[in-house]
Amino acid sequence: MTHQKHHWQSHNVKQSGVDDMVLLTKITDSAIVDNLKKRYMDDQIFTYIGPVLVSVNPFKQMPYFTDKEVELYQGAALYENPPHIYALADDMYRNMLIDSENQCVIISGESGAGKTVAAKFIMSYISKVSGGGARVQRVKDIILQSNPLLEAFGNAKTVRNNNSSRFGKYFEIQFSRGGEPDGGNISNFLLEKSRVVTQNQNERNFHIFYQLLSGASAEQKESLGIATPDYYYYLNQSGCYTVDEMNDSKDFQETMEAMGVIGLTPDDQYSVLQLVASVLHLGNISFAESGNYAAVENEDFLAYPAFLLGIEQAALRTKLTSRVMDSKWGGKSETIDVTLNVEQANYTRDALAKALHSRLFDFLVNAVNIAIRKDYVEFNIGVLDIYGFEIFQRNGFEQFCINFVNEKLQQIFIELTLKAEQEEYVQEGIHWRPIEYFNNKIVCDLVESKSPPGVMCVLDDTCATMHAVSEGADQKFLGKLVGAVGSHEHFQQFSAGFVIHHYAGKVSYDVDGFCEKNRDVLFKDLIELMQQSEYDFIRNLFPDDTSVRSRPSTAGSKIKTQCNKLVATLMKCVPHYIRCIKPNETKRAHDWEEKRVTHQVEYLGLKENVRVRRAGFAYRRPFIKFLNRYAILTPETWPRWRGEEKGGIKHLMNHVNMDPDQWQCGKTKLFVKNPESLFLLEEMRDRKFDGFARVIQKAFRQFNARRKYQEIKEEACQVVWNKKERKRGSLNRNFIGDYIGLENKPEVRQFAGKRERIEFSDTVNKYDRRFKSVKRDLMLSAKFLYLIGREVVKKGPEKGQIKEVLKRQIPIETIQAIGLSTMQDDFFVLQVANEYDSLLESVFKTEFLHVLSKSYKAKTHSDLRLIFANTLEFKVKKGGWGGGGARNVNFSRGSSDVPVLKASGKVMSVSIGQGLPKDSKPEVRNIMRGKRNNAPRGGGRGGYGRQPQPQHQQRHQPQHHPQQQQQQQASRRQAPGRPEPGGGYPRPGGHAPPPPHAATPPPPSIQSSYAPQGRVFSIVSQPPQQQRGPPRSQYNGGDRGRAGLGQAPPPPHGYAPNGRAPHGPAHGGGPPPAQNQGRFRLPSNTHQHAQPKLPQMGQQRRARAPSNSSGPQDSDFMRTPDAGVAGIQRRKSQQRSQRPVPGGNRPKPKPNPKPSLPKCKAMYDYAAQDTDEISFSADDILEVVKEDPSGWWTGRFRGKEGLFPGNYVEKI
Repeated sequence: MTHQKHHWQSHNVKQSGVDDMVLLTKITDSAIVDNLKKRYMDDQIFTYIGPVLVSVNPFKQMPYFTDKEVELYQGAALYENPPHIYALADDMYRNMLIDSENQCVIISGESGAGKTVAAKFIMSYISKVSGGGARVQRVKDIILQSNPLLEAFGNAKTVRNNNSSRFGKYFEIQFSRGGEPDGGNISNFLLEKSRVVTQNQNERNFHIFYQLLSGASAEQKESLGIATPDYYYYLNQSGCYTVDEMNDSKDFQETMEAMGVIGLTPDDQYSVLQLVASVLHLGNISFAESGNYAAVENEDFLAYPAFLLGIEQAALRTKLTSRVMDSKWGGKSETIDVTLNVEQANYTRDALAKALHSRLFDFLVNAVNIAIRKDYVEFNIGVLDIYGFEIFQRNGFEQFCINFVNEKLQQIFIELTLKAEQEEYVQEGIHWRPIEYFNNKIVCDLVESKSPPGVMCVLDDTCATMHAVSEGADQKFLGKLVGAVGSHEHFQQFSAGFVIHHYAGKVSYDVDGFCEKNRDVLFKDLIELMQQSEYDFIRNLFPDDTSVRSRPSTAGSKIKTQCNKLVATLMKCVPHYIRCIKPNETKRAHDWEEKRVTHQVEYLGLKENVRVRRAGFAYRRPFIKFLNRYAILTPETWPRWRGEEKGGIKHLMNHVNMDPDQWQCGKTKLFVKNPESLFLLEEMRDRKFDGFARVIQKAFRQFNARRKYQEIKEEACQVVWNKKERKRGSLNRNFIGDYIGLENKPEVRQFAGKRERIEFSDTVNKYDRRFKSVKRDLMLSAKFLYLIGREVVKKGPEKGQIKEVLKRQIPIETIQAIGLSTMQDDFFVLQVANEYDSLLESVFKTEFLHVLSKSYKAKTHSDLRLIFANTLEFKVKKGGWGGGGARNVNFSRGSSDVPVLKASGKVMSVSIGQGLPKDSKPEVRNIMRGKRNNAPRGGGRGGYGRQPQPQHQQRHQPQHHPQQQQQQQASRRQAPGRPEPGGGYPRPGGHAPPPPHAATPPPPSIQSSYAPQGRVFSIVSQPPQQQRGPPRSQYNGGDRGRAGLGQAPPPPHGYAPNGRAPHGPAHGGGPPPAQNQGRFRLPSNTHQHAQPKLPQMGQQRRARAPSNSSGPQDSDFMRTPDAGVAGIQRRKSQQRSQRPVPGGNRPKPKPNPKPSLPKCKAMYDYAAQDTDEISFSADDILEVVKEDPSGWWTGRFRGKEGLFPGNYVEKI
């Protein structure tokens, strides 16, 4: 099959393989991989499968993401240009505006496949092509700047990806009905908190920690106790501190800039950095065993975290080594202080560090949402950028949750592109041969099912019986899990955990830590400790009510709830898909690992997608939407088809002569087979709007003659200058001349001579003796003024047809005068010698007067007489009972820019509001640049004094009256905030419920210096008698373990919140805060205690260091994963789909009737709370598939099977 050439605008693009894999001659996995490889090696990373975009990570910067490509793809059809992510983004944006439907894009692929970068390109493109003013531009800035901010706190280097998203994000960009992004909302999912306290070999913690250490100013380093990365235990475990092609210092400045863009004050920004530093210092606290209990190994390491958190050092030590427990015995409750062992103390310290970073991340997400919050939602485009499927050397609870979410996303893709599409053909009565595929719902049920219990259900049940840090809980969970799902074909057990056969391959999970991470408990002792902080910022991060004793929800239940909520949100939008593929594990350009790519092509189901798309229909729309879009193609369907919708579709398709095999009518939708057929319809529709294209052509010609037009406008202004008020919309507009489109209307042009040049033409209103208006086409040449009307032919073969008739042909030299008022109206009286006059109305009167004046002067060598008066008299034509005579038009001041007409006898009164002053002049253009100084492009509709804007913003930016702009700005300022989401819905219990109704010490005197290797950190001190603050000391250390330094001073007792200076005198030491510190203010002094000094590295006898990274590393986990049972079932389904049709295409016999199921009647309304439940209303009839003693029955309603509460129904 020969491939079609690219669009003429991109004919120089090298042709590699096929753009759309639907056009492949051979549909196999190897053919798909080979086509992707050809394109990848030629730097063509995008390929289509129908509307699905396949993207291969190039691992280098590509040259085709510039403004040139933005302009090329803007407004173009999906297949008009080479495949590109901009084409998909433009298709989403235009469909949202055309169909008034919310859109979403689901970006899926394994870790390192390029999902985050794809999301950035989509948001960047939409930001460039959408218009808007200052408010919209601010929203755009926040949307774009939120990426580096959230990446700093939520992304990290892993062995598979240097910038791996360790959280999920669904970004809704909200639009006005005009397509302007004026709001947004971010939903975040499952931040990998455990990375704060531990990392695998050759991985890093979150980027923000390294950015702070590398990019902080000297004042910030001094006040926060910043050292080298190897000083902090939370950073030195993996032996990895830098990332290739990543500048932490530069990224830190971008992060700080992003904080300012989203609206964080300098005080809040400093508080954020203070909290980040406190997490690092908190990790340096270690514990030693003392009489079977934990004790802080070196008290020096308590001082700095207590200082930065604004709490007492003694309180921090107590809460890390003991906890308060409530005990009930014999109906009495008592409080017991329990001293922790070393393991429990380490867990408590790490839990506090994880909670601090997690709540800080939620604070930043909420800050972005507040900055772009919109009171109501009109349209939105959702961009799902979520962690990819991943396999590490050791896979824990985080990888289990991440892979579960990816499993759900794969299910969405299957449901909407394979399963739902084929089911839709059957439901609509379209002839269809089913295509087999692997449905991974069986894997999703293994993880999240309630009955029978899945992995998460068993895990929650095990956690419910745990107390404190219970030993052996993980093995207990494993034992229960084997008993519950041990026989499942996608599940396997091994000594340390279990294996799940995911759609993307087999993954082994180590159960160690599963229960603790799932409990996700932060003891109330730590919450109360943070609530005692002297910083408002920290206290506001912990608003928890510790008096509530209800059982907290587990991490697994949270991610399952969030995931199902996300799925429900995506189902409400029109989905678009980007399938990202990772070509190698070396992260190098043009490195192609055939086996890895083949595995991804298989588990992503690309072959099945190609087959369904090739055998199916590329386009489908409900009848009414199709008619609304293409009704203009036939007179019978425009503006509205009167009759059955299907009849209108058939009439339209027959009218455009579309082949019958290219389309089918279902029961409610029209199906078009090939994109080319759809392009034909679009092309015909575009021709109907050819007049608009000609306006653009004339504007282009106008650009080439801009100097001439400028002179014409200045001359035209002199015709009425200081004599008549001007309209706001007419002062600065360009003169076009032909407002009728005479090139397309020869029936009008015929009345002028063949070589007679028409200088001006317009459709005007002509008023008769009774002041009734009728449309006339006015043409003005150098010799004549023509007025052309239309009449119905009464005789002859053309009887009944409407024909153009020449109503009046006036020689230019016979015009005596033109009468006009002094107001901003569009009326003028054409006075002709020895003939009757004409009262006309034209919005382009100034241009008409200018052209007429020049023609008159060229003909008569004298100036045309213009009469300006607010009472105009004109002679009417003799004939009829009224005879000749005169009529008067009186003009008076009104309140509206639209004239109000009132006729009474021989007088017509016209009232109109105040216009622009009579001495108004058009704004002067910069002729050399082709732009008007201080005026928007295209005329004075938007007021005055604006700066020129980029062309893409001018094209889309709505222009308003200045008073309307003030009203809009005021309404935006007064708009109330968006309400918070509502709560949950109670599930039925034992009885049928009724139906539901609806300040701080001075900065430390620390000076830091770094060796080239970043290993040396020194503190320069002064003699104690000369110091105003605490004594300073000096140390050097090259070890990566924990550090210590002498005896720490007493901890500070209190600090002013957010770094603001308190009332009263200041005490203590340290130099005064610097006056030029940028946007930060160091904490002010409120107490006599000075800032602590950093302990020296290596002073602890149990300093912890990273494991030996030079030893042999097990890299088996980096290989292409085993496909497992999912891969076997995929291959079986493919083999089944390739077998011949049973029965040789003979009609199937009628199936035996299915046994009827017992039925029940709903007594109350029920709304499903999960994806495996069904909803129904009172009095609905349901089929009962299974009655379970738990009270949750399995039933079928409207073709869907699921769970429902048995106490909401009664049997029939």
